[in-house]
Amino acid sequence: MLTLEKNDRLTRVGAGTPCGELMRRYWHPIAASSQLPRPGTRAVRLLGEDLVLYRDRQGRLGLLEPHCAHRRAGLVFGIPDECGLRCTYHGWHYDATGQCIEQPYEEFLDAGSVFKDRIRIKAYPAEELGGLIFAYLGPEPRPLLPRWEAFVRDDVVREVGIAMLPCNWLQAVENVGDGSHVVYTHGYFSRYALDQLGRPDLQRVTATLSFRPIEEGTASPFGWGNVAFPYTDVQYDAYQIRVPVDDTHTLHYFYAWYAPDDGQLAAIEVPPQTDSISVPWFPVPMPGLTELGEPTWATLDNNSGQDQAMWYSQGPVVDRSKEHLGPGDRNILRMRQFLEEQIRVVEAGDDPINVFRDQAANQVLRPPSGFRRANRTPDGRLDRTTAARKYSPFLQAAAAKELGTEALTDPVY
Repeated sequence: MLTLEKNDRLTRVGAGTPCGELMRRYWHPIAASSQLPRPGTRAVRLLGEDLVLYRDRQGRLGLLEPHCAHRRAGLVFGIPDECGLRCTYHGWHYDATGQCIEQPYEEFLDAGSVFKDRIRIKAYPAEELGGLIFAYLGPEPRPLLPRWEAFVRDDVVREVGIAMLPCNWLQAVENVGDGSHVVYTHGYFSRYALDQLGRPDLQRVTATLSFRPIEEGTASPFGWGNVAFPYTDVQYDAYQIRVPVDDTHTLHYFYAWYAPDDGQLAAIEVPPQTDSISVPWFPVPMPGLTELGEPTWATLDNNSGQDQAMWYSQGPVVDRSKEHLGPGDRNILRMRQFLEEQIRVVEAGDDPINVFRDQAANQVLRPPSGFRRANRTPDGRLDRTTAARKYSPFLQAAAAKELGTEALTDPVY
């Protein structure tokens, strides 16, 4: 267990908090590129800060504080210009650095006005890669945007599932170190959910119901075990990225890829992905309760729903002072230790792990898990149980093409 003070130290992400200052050394995905494909704006929140993301008429991104410096109108209603964003209220115009570059009425009254030169609002850099838009909220000089393998390979197609978790980011990340949950959460509970859905004839693969010895996690070049620090769960067919929106909300990305020769999408035609915007995104439903207080079972037949229910049911920020950890939780303890170590690195004034500044070393970052695919269940079906694959438009289309649309009405199993 942790003291309440230590729990806050590892979970709180606001500016000036120990973990918040660590998080501000990294680039964070704040949206899928396909969520903002054309000139426009989008409200986003990251590390406790409300911001406005925009794409201007040349396709360039900007990230600004949410209010105009003039009379505090909301810039989420702003108008993208050829360069930057213009406030809808009085036309004050900002570039991507937050500098005000035009004030129409003030310049009408005084053509030589330099008032705009004194106006600058908060702005942060934004870049896109592999279908995601990233933001950096930390000190300069900023590090390089990491080029993880799945983001930069040219021989795969990608899709992005997105969910908003009503809980702290660390609750989701600690799942990576919790190997024993697979047996009950994704094994026995899956069978129970299928029973509740009236389909006891459907079963999960029995291999998931066997305990294996708890193996001690190992350090990797990029973090601990399968975690590419600070919060990316690297799997053989997907990254699960758990971004701290604030202390009690987490933006959860299911970033999946498919190689042309792995057979997953052989039955359908996938549009070419020529740029970041062409990578599609899809919403991932959150499990919840009905009006009668019963679980929404249709969202609990798959791994994403099962995991999410376990994470947020712990509370917005779990009180780890009330835990009773056992021998099977060694990897969770080691992950917390690793997080504390990186917080101390930043407090000492150094770069934490996975802050990259060498362009040559950042061409392709390959996590240890590599690219592999177990693309069929033992009876030959497309496996749509893992991660958020139940909701994947690609896999839904492929399953319908192979098995008929009625296959989509069954629970996944």
